Amino acid sequence: MIESVIAYFETIDPILAALYATLFTWLVTALGAAFVFFFKEMNKNVLDGMLGFTGGVMVAASVWSLLIPAIDMSEGEGFVQVVPAVLGFIMGAGFLFSIDKILPHLHVNFQKVEGVKTPWQKTTLMILAITLHNIPEGLAVGVLFGGVAAGIPEATIGGAVVLAIGIGLQNFPEGIAVAMPLRRMGLSRRKSFFYGQASAIVEPIAGVVGALAVTTFTPILPYALAFAAGAMIFVVVEEVIPEAQQNKSSDIATLGFIVGFIIMMTLDVALG
Repeated sequence: MIESVIAYFETIDPILAALYATLFTWLVTALGAAFVFFFKEMNKNVLDGMLGFTGGVMVAASVWSLLIPAIDMSEGEGFVQVVPAVLGFIMGAGFLFSIDKILPHLHVNFQKVEGVKTPWQKTTLMILAITLHNIPEGLAVGVLFGGVAAGIPEATIGGAVVLAIGIGLQNFPEGIAVAMPLRRMGLSRRKSFFYGQASAIVEPIAGVVGALAVTTFTPILPYALAFAAGAMIFVVVEEVIPEAQQNKSSDIATLGFIVGFIIMMTLDVALG
């Protein structure tokens, strides 16, 4: 089935494909958020396992789908070849670090508000935290499709589609992780679902912007791929893993991470 999806995406404009792919990742977030219509609470062990899975997918995607292609398409040898990936990675992590310090937000399992002081409600702050996660994910998918549009040999439709599938897989628990806490805070099921799915609305926007940026100025592709990887790794280390390790059953989160990493690595190597 995945091969059929790849074949279809090969027949359409890569920029349009980037939009479709990121709309898919948004839809999967909505499917996760829809769980709020059937359950008021999610078992903490299950949620931790899902968060661990999310982290594993993001790390594997950062390595196989982003960093390795960024290095392969860079000119030179040895240390020279890795420079674009290093610089892009630093810029991506630095960008998220700066946003993390400035933008007010609240993590799922944390009570402390981060960023500048604000009178905003906790529900708004938590939605902003998850929205922050989704920017590099949409960007990662977009820049790969942009590389295809620019004719870069190392950027393939298969790799971009597999990355979108991986991002979609980890967006499912993210949708649950937003909607469920909002429901516990007293919001209606409808509002919890709405805000849960809305947290991923930035992915199609970031995806199209990333694709257009790469096609407009092709030499930035290695930097853009590494930028997305740096941002995603920052999110995993700063937010996803600490949140998944809050409860006593940290082994479940660890196993979830391993499963997510293996699945994403396998998809990318076999189909990318």
